[in-house]
Amino acid sequence: MRRFALLVLVCLVCCAASAAPPADRVLKVGSKRFTESYILGEILAQTAAPVTRVEHRQGLGNTAIVLNALRTGAIDVYPEYLGTIDLEILKNPKPTSLEAMRQALRPLGLGVGVPLGFSNGYALATRGDAGITTLAELASKPAFRLGLSHEFLGRADGWPGLASYYGLPQQPRGIDHGIAYEALKQHQVDVIDIYSTDAKIRQYGLRVLDDDKHYFPRYDAVLLYRLDLPQRFPQAWRALQGLEGRIASDAMIAMNAEAELEGKPFAAIARGWLAREGGQPAAPAGAPAPRDGLLAKTFGNGFAQLARQHLILVLAAVLLGCAAGIPLGVLAALAPRLRQPVLAVAGTLQTVPSLALLAILIPLLGRIGTVPALVALCAYALLPIVRNTCTGLLQVPSGLRNAALALGLTRRQALLKVELPLAAPVILAGVKTAAVMSVGTATIAAFIGAGGFGERITTGLALNDNDMLLAGAIPAALLALLTQAGFELAERLLARRRL
Repeated sequence: MRRFALLVLVCLVCCAASAAPPADRVLKVGSKRFTESYILGEILAQTAAPVTRVEHRQGLGNTAIVLNALRTGAIDVYPEYLGTIDLEILKNPKPTSLEAMRQALRPLGLGVGVPLGFSNGYALATRGDAGITTLAELASKPAFRLGLSHEFLGRADGWPGLASYYGLPQQPRGIDHGIAYEALKQHQVDVIDIYSTDAKIRQYGLRVLDDDKHYFPRYDAVLLYRLDLPQRFPQAWRALQGLEGRIASDAMIAMNAEAELEGKPFAAIARGWLAREGGQPAAPAGAPAPRDGLLAKTFGNGFAQLARQHLILVLAAVLLGCAAGIPLGVLAALAPRLRQPVLAVAGTLQTVPSLALLAILIPLLGRIGTVPALVALCAYALLPIVRNTCTGLLQVPSGLRNAALALGLTRRQALLKVELPLAAPVILAGVKTAAVMSVGTATIAAFIGAGGFGERITTGLALNDNDMLLAGAIPAALLALLTQAGFELAERLLARRRL
């Protein structure tokens, strides 16, 4: 047990070191999990990089997650849209002025400014042959199947208000924005929500439905930032202010197309735009570079770093799960009155949706990244460890326990020297289940900037890039298989030692 406790302590120190901020101040730029936000986040990061250290925490899920990250100081600035700030963040029933937004955000410690020069509003789109052109006409088509992004379904300025405003009778289903275009093309849905600067509108020949009753507000792109940012990073703030009004709608559509249609990395797209805008010579034009294949995407682009992040998350979660779960399992086995409450609490933790749990943990812990991801993974690992520990101890014959006590062992000695060793195979099976589950669940940690193979999965979803999805899913699956094989080997060695 001393060795186990020492291993847990070492793992916690390693995690704390990886999660701790560097000694020097770092400007932390955030972005959401869709193409345009990735690109804008890179533009912000590369603009500030010449004058300060910058970290881009990309793909941080939906508005609720990235806003919590901003309010807790986990990030300092991210690109947002006026309509989202006004109606979704501030919950105003109707659009207000920019000055009114600033006044409302100030008590939250936030500011809004630096209009980037383009608007990217919400809209609904259908196939070109759908036979309707306006949102009012959609109300007379109850048979149309709507596939809407999960965030749009829950936003105050999204589906609830739109359906009420136009009297739309359809019951939409949730679908990730990155795969919605392909679902529309395959006739699996008839209407999707889109952003007005999406590059795929023209590629798929879609018809954007006219907002004939003017429901949607303007979604001018701006910076949402912490009020202390200009004081803490004055040079970087001046550099970011230099972006005001410089990104035209056509330029944004072209950059989105470079990512989604040509497969260019977000950092390269931002670098090219900054080179053109700064008057610096860009890379010479020529034949488009071929896309990386699955092998290159899997083992390139920071594979070692992602693997290290994933392994640290899984190892730390399982060790912490054992440190908490085994004592709880012992308690449940020795105290019949507490057995059901302990198992019920562990089971309830596992039923909480992962993204919801992560969103709750960010304001509670005041940070994003490794720490909240580790807490969530540890919570999900508890149930199999607690349950198997309790089951294993209950399966120990009472005669052996009584014989140990009759030989003069104390109750604690009997537990440590007789019951736990006999229950070890069952306990190890629970730890194996928790470890394999953690390998898969750890991919969700990318939504809050904890890294791991989930980063590639989120990027693949944003770009509808199947190779990128597989580049994250395949290593995670292989790691799960290796984990299971390792535990099976440990079980055999344990059985041989017992014999």
